[in-house]
Amino acid sequence: MEKPDRVLDCTGLYCPEPVFRTRLALDEMEVGEVLEVTADDPAAEEDIKRLVRRLGHKVVGFESDGEKVVFLIRKAK
Repeated sequence: MEKPDRVLDCTGLYCPEPVFRTRLALDEMEVGEVLEVTADDPAAEEDIKRLVRRLGHKVVGFESDGEKVVFLIRKAK
């Protein structure tokens, strides 16, 4: 996976906090930068994918070990 420009750890936070914090972090970033988000909320995987799609950004990396998920999101606009 590529190296992120910014890292956001949402471990231990539950819906809607990981999505809210991901949105805030993306809003502060420049186009083309990559955000790494780690979360262990079971709803986070689908919620963050939905958020990224709705905002028009791109998931460029994803890993899951069954307990936590790690997203790499490239800001597209």
